[in-house]
Amino acid sequence: MMDCKDLESAKRRVQELRTVIEKHNHSYYVLDRPTVSDYEYDRLLHELIDLEEAFPELASDHSPTRRVGGAALNTFAPVRHEVQMGSLQDVFDTAELEAFDARVREQIERPVYIVEPKIDGLSVALEYQDGVFFRGSTRGDGVTGEDVSENLKTVRSIPMTLPEALPLIEVRGEVYMPRSSFERVVARQLENEEEPFKNPRNAAAGSLRQKDSRVTAQRGLDIFVFNIQRIEGKTLSGHKESLDYMKSLGFKVIPSYKAFDNISDAIAEVERIGAQRYEFPFDIDGAVIKVDDFAQREALGATSKFPKWAVAFKYPPEEKQSVLRDIEIKVGRTGALTPTAVFEPITLAGTTVSRAVLHNQDFINEKGIAIGDTIVVRKAGDIIPEVVSVARHQPDAPVYQIPAVCPSCGSTAEREEGEAVLRCVNMACPAQVARNLTHFASRDAMDIDGMGPAIVHQLLAAGLVKSAADLYSLTQAQLAALERMGERSAQNLIAALEQSKSRDLARLLYALGIRGIGQRSAQLLAQRFGTMDGVLAASVEEIAQIDGFGGIMAQNTADFFALEPNRALIDRLRAAGLNMACTSAPTADTLSGKIFVLTGTLPTLTRGEAKAMIEAAGGKVSGSVSKKTDYVVAGEEAGSKLRKAGELGVAVLDEAALRAMLEA
Repeated sequence: MMDCKDLESAKRRVQELRTVIEKHNHSYYVLDRPTVSDYEYDRLLHELIDLEEAFPELASDHSPTRRVGGAALNTFAPVRHEVQMGSLQDVFDTAELEAFDARVREQIERPVYIVEPKIDGLSVALEYQDGVFFRGSTRGDGVTGEDVSENLKTVRSIPMTLPEALPLIEVRGEVYMPRSSFERVVARQLENEEEPFKNPRNAAAGSLRQKDSRVTAQRGLDIFVFNIQRIEGKTLSGHKESLDYMKSLGFKVIPSYKAFDNISDAIAEVERIGAQRYEFPFDIDGAVIKVDDFAQREALGATSKFPKWAVAFKYPPEEKQSVLRDIEIKVGRTGALTPTAVFEPITLAGTTVSRAVLHNQDFINEKGIAIGDTIVVRKAGDIIPEVVSVARHQPDAPVYQIPAVCPSCGSTAEREEGEAVLRCVNMACPAQVARNLTHFASRDAMDIDGMGPAIVHQLLAAGLVKSAADLYSLTQAQLAALERMGERSAQNLIAALEQSKSRDLARLLYALGIRGIGQRSAQLLAQRFGTMDGVLAASVEEIAQIDGFGGIMAQNTADFFALEPNRALIDRLRAAGLNMACTSAPTADTLSGKIFVLTGTLPTLTRGEAKAMIEAAGGKVSGSVSKKTDYVVAGEEAGSKLRKAGELGVAVLDEAALRAMLEA
């Protein structure tokens, strides 16, 4: 590491480091050929971070240090696209591809087709002036998108500077979440009993629209670039030429693009891509056939909806049958008993699967699932196995009923009115302890950096903790003795624990894991009573008077603090030095008194994000539709809740209408 004591030497070193680090980024994230070890890369990056902190005047928006996300919040300002970001006409069989070829040949002679995989992600535009990235935006409605520049800077395969200083170039690409990243994110969501992303596309969309770019940076997004929207200073005559040129500029270009002078060979390539779709480390939902020559494209023109020079072939989802051998029950953080189907192993989307979550008793009843049935299974988003239906019912077999006994501790499991799950009533249930501690340390709760599920399980196995209060008695020596921990990591974790003591009361109330008390309701509780002592002294009636609280939430809260073990936990946390007072200001009450139900997959928001936005505006989110429901927010594949809304005359909103209501 160079010792730079003056501005000029620091400036030279900063430029040298940025050049070297970006070369390593290109080798690793674009070419998939790492040139240095992770340790050496981290050493260079931290040297750059130190220099930029020591000499703030050398900081730059285009520095590799911005790849980890900045503290600034995104505003998602509207961006009007100079060239419309249109969509392609979908086709579903080879006859439609042959008809497409016939239409093309009616207008032009000897077309050459480029065939490429269709990445299942989120379309974005990247704009560069004089070879420097200056803006990135979502597709939106094709005419107007949103500025997500800060989040796109965290996608390390996107170059911040180009080797040619073109006056202007705008390229279009597809941001996606690799399967490995998606599996990590979903595993973390399930561990925290959060609503998991349904598929990688949904996950990519939600990650790209995070207000805090540091969250985006942790999601492992990537991009493939596949089109030049605008360019100045360079003339290109065809699509393949443009792809080759973008690759020379350092972009990660759509893989496996090939040229064919007849539709038969093009169709064969579409089929080859389809046969190998599960070998890719990312999701594709089809293949695209495009006329290569730009002049021929101009002659072909477009309809009111689609260009006439390209079509997208969509692959059907793969479904297979298997015999259901067993249903296992897992106990979650809040005591929820979740059933999992165990079936004869089958190969789906390129991997062997033998398990799928069955959610709850209502899901099992709706599909009439019994052990011994032949079930139809597919992978949602080609990733998460799910049971679609029962193909053949086992004769005389009863529909499976989840036992009303906790499989971990043998305590009674109960289903409360309005809930879809059975819960273990034993607060000390061993299966709940690990998840309770993980939740306590999570980002939205006490935000103890480094205290993930793996560390929690190690602490429990070592007998070092039994409750959240024990975390604050840990020593650096105890942590350093854990496997794969080390002195530096132990020191950092002790510092994170100390920092967490100053969190607002609302975070602590949420971290305690009171059933039915989410972030918004914890905040309302803290603001209403001001201190932990105020909450402890509150009666059910006083809690129920909080706008947004119902009788069940109030009773759950009062019951939690009435238990002596929970009061003892609060006393220990207080003794450890945790903040017990509310410091947060009240939030908006735009949707005060309104009850919402979420169903289906929204275009850009996860259910958790939509719920948080509604609750932050004073609204309440319910799990079922009733006459008391004010609005149902419906996305793709909305099911019985949407039908019930129609039967009861409940107003239905899409995501855009919900956002408009929140912004009103």
